[in-house]
Amino acid sequence: MGNTIWLLNLALVPYRDALDLQHRIVAARKRGALNDVLLLLEHPPVFTLGRNAHDENILASPEFLKRQGIEIFRVERGGDVTYHGPQQLVGYPILDLQNFRRDVGWFVRSMEEVLIRALADFGIEGTRIEKLVGVWVGEAKIAQIGARIEQWITYHGFALNVDPNLEHFNLIVPCGISDKAVTSMAWVLKHPVEMRAVRERVAARFAEVFDVELVEVTREEVEARMGVMA
Repeated sequence: MGNTIWLLNLALVPYRDALDLQHRIVAARKRGALNDVLLLLEHPPVFTLGRNAHDENILASPEFLKRQGIEIFRVERGGDVTYHGPQQLVGYPILDLQNFRRDVGWFVRSMEEVLIRALADFGIEGTRIEKLVGVWVGEAKIAQIGARIEQWITYHGFALNVDPNLEHFNLIVPCGISDKAVTSMAWVLKHPVEMRAVRERVAARFAEVFDVELVEVTREEVEARMGVMA
């Protein structure tokens, strides 16, 4: 067993709040005030645009999105536009890769491997598509990946479609890829999937792939540690 990583399981967290929390954890990690952390959570409906995103890949007007309650954020991760929403499990691994491998490709493929193994636990065959990032079922994308790495510390991460509103993906060109569909675990299995079970399997597979021990902590514990070490 390798490093110990804190697992912070949160419920439905507004994107702005989660982004701020990531930034503060990253800053604390840079100064050695925190362990590595894996955040697992969900977001209210939001579109995020990465560094290479094109505004035209959001197909709906700002007025329409406002009526739908969908926010928009431009962020520092790689990739184009993607959607987050309820019943999509979002994972933000904040890791110092100097404790693993200083290899961006390895980190991205490892996140894909976590999700492929977790999907297999539910009887879903997730695969990779050459030259594309993410996890697929056939030709349909079931998980998105987009990371940022600063001083070898990672943040942002992955999003696994458990049972989100797939119609919201029709309002964008997901990840800038116009010729591929988007799917979900519930759609593939044709029955509801319990989010708690997905969280458990993703966490277990993360520990396996990254060869770490996960120790669950509360947000209060993380905030207290950052406050003490500020």
